[in-house]
Amino acid sequence: MSKKLTGNGLWESSRMLLPQHKEQALMMERGMPRQSAIPPSAEEIEMIRESVVLPMVLEIVLKKVKEVEGSNQTLKHLYSAATKVVAKHIRQDIQHCRKSLLDHQIRIQDCVKEHSEVVYNYSCRGAEGRMTITKDYLREDIGFKIGKYTRSLVAIIHQEGKQQIN
Repeated sequence: MSKKLTGNGLWESSRMLLPQHKEQALMMERGMPRQSAIPPSAEEIEMIRESVVLPMVLEIVLKKVKEVEGSNQTLKHLYSAATKVVAKHIRQDIQHCRKSLLDHQIRIQDCVKEHSEVVYNYSCRGAEGRMTITKDYLREDIGFKIGKYTRSLVAIIHQEGKQQIN
């Protein structure tokens, strides 16, 4: 009898195991309890939502940069520079959000765009879920976030102006 056909007859040396499956198999052999799927907390759901919305915000801001640079406005260089600073802050927040998702073992898997909503499937420590965001909510949230970023930039400019006066 072949060395490969042992135990239950599977080709044991030919199987491919994912790291997660191998870890679970080792835990079962050692008699350790299996980690159960832990659903995301409200804070983690918010992180998932942020990681979905922020790239859309960045896309709109970058589109505005191109529009302003192509226009014939008098202060287009100022508007363009300010918009690029806002885009830089959005990129930093996207990176922070992605790092937080990795730290919490959350993965956003795919996106399905339907006529009035966007559906995202995610995996959080073994728990599968889906997040549905309506396009009306997205529009409102994107507008709110762009406003927040521009207000923070205006506050920085005001602070610099006050320091130069004193």
